[in-house]
Amino acid sequence: MTAESTTGITIGVDVGGTKCLGVVVGADGGIVAEHRVPTPAGPDEVIDAIAEIIGELQRGAPEATRVCVGAPGLIDRDGVLRFAPNLGAAAEVPVRAELAQRLPGTTIVVENDANCAAWGERVAGACQGVDDVVMVTLGTGIGGGIILGGALFRGHNGFAGEIGHVVVDPNGPFCPCGQRGCWERYASGSGLGWLGREVAVAGQAARVVQLAGGDPEAVRGEHVTRAAAEGDAQALAVMDRFAWWVALGLANLANTFDPARFVLGGGLVEAGPLLLDPVSRHFLDLVEAATHRPPIDIVAATLGERAGAIGAADLARRSSA
Repeated sequence: MTAESTTGITIGVDVGGTKCLGVVVGADGGIVAEHRVPTPAGPDEVIDAIAEIIGELQRGAPEATRVCVGAPGLIDRDGVLRFAPNLGAAAEVPVRAELAQRLPGTTIVVENDANCAAWGERVAGACQGVDDVVMVTLGTGIGGGIILGGALFRGHNGFAGEIGHVVVDPNGPFCPCGQRGCWERYASGSGLGWLGREVAVAGQAARVVQLAGGDPEAVRGEHVTRAAAEGDAQALAVMDRFAWWVALGLANLANTFDPARFVLGGGLVEAGPLLLDPVSRHFLDLVEAATHRPPIDIVAATLGERAGAIGAADLARRSSA
């Protein structure tokens, strides 16, 4: 039986690579308060930072005793972070147990951060009313949240949705997860930077190199995006190549899950049509035109950096923990 917050007020915390953001959400879904701190190095310090956020929010909302924390990586059903390649390679961290010890009287739920973001967009953002959705978060890495039949799909161990680590090129670059050629090596923010550096080191993309301070090895994704926004032809070509890699992953996901909609989130989506237009074009070539599949919407997330925290707060309300 699903337990509900007796007050309707819950807390959601989203743990990111650079910041941890917590929000208090009321019964109407509106944000009542928020608090953030920089994400520290080391799993123990991260736990302390999360506890600090929750404690600070509870000082203003003591009735918010149900909390969900969204953390990157493999979160099992006992709230243990089994592995997080993009969070200092953290492994076997008992997040729920550690927080419960620090915060007596608080019910703690721990969920994958991209699952929380997908759920946030489902209840308050870009996929309200859509029951079959795959959310892809394009940040430092790639996260994924899968909603099937109106419910989060977590898999047997709770590890479903690690779409960034689907191998698209077994001879590709090494990934922090230990594999080679993971999708996120090509289609994340770090992937865009890698593609940009390849071109820059080859003596091309002068404007991109200029934005990187004149050093081809210093090129990052944001330099490519900025030059493309200025209309630089070589930067636009890199963006188009990058968009093809994004679309390739979406094509694989379409054939696996048959969603009604893809929601793209993360910092890269701020590029807007510079990214979404070529992704949609390449996706059409790879999937819809080739397989006669009905169109699948590809849209940008609308909740921004608060999607994960909003989704986490709603999952805290619905949790049976």
